[in-house]
Amino acid sequence: MLYQRLPMRRVAFIQILAMLFLACMPLMGSADMIETGSVVADQQLQHDREELRAMLDRDEVRATLERMGVDRAQVSERINNLTQQELASFNEQLSQAPAGEGVVGIIVLFVLVFIVTDMLCATNIFSFVRCIN
Repeated sequence: MLYQRLPMRRVAFIQILAMLFLACMPLMGSADMIETGSVVADQQLQHDREELRAMLDRDEVRATLERMGVDRAQVSERINNLTQQELASFNEQLSQAPAGEGVVGIIVLFVLVFIVTDMLCATNIFSFVRCIN
C-alpha cells in the first residue's frame, strides 16, 4: 500500500540511497588458515639470519673481512637476500665445522657468495671476476 502511494521518483530515490549506503559499507574480509609449516619455516629463516649476524659480530670474522676489503653492510645485505635453502645449508656447514675452522669457514663461504653474485652481475666487489652475460 505504502509503495503504491509514493510517487515513483521517491521510491527510486530511496532505492538509490539504499544502494549507495550499502556500497559504502566496509566489506568483510576473509581470513584463511595459516599452516604451521609455513610459520615454522618463516621463524627458522629469521633464526638462521640472526645466527649469521651474530657470527659477523665476532672480532675475528670482522677483522678478517676488513682485511679482505669487504664491508659489513654488504655482508648484512647479502644475508638478507639469501634464500631459505642457502641459509639452511650455510648454517649446517658451520655447525659441522670444528671450532677453529668456523671462522675460516664463514669467511670462505662469504667470499664464495660474493664471487657468485659478482658472476651474476648483481655486484662488482672483485675486479677479477667477470659477469657471465
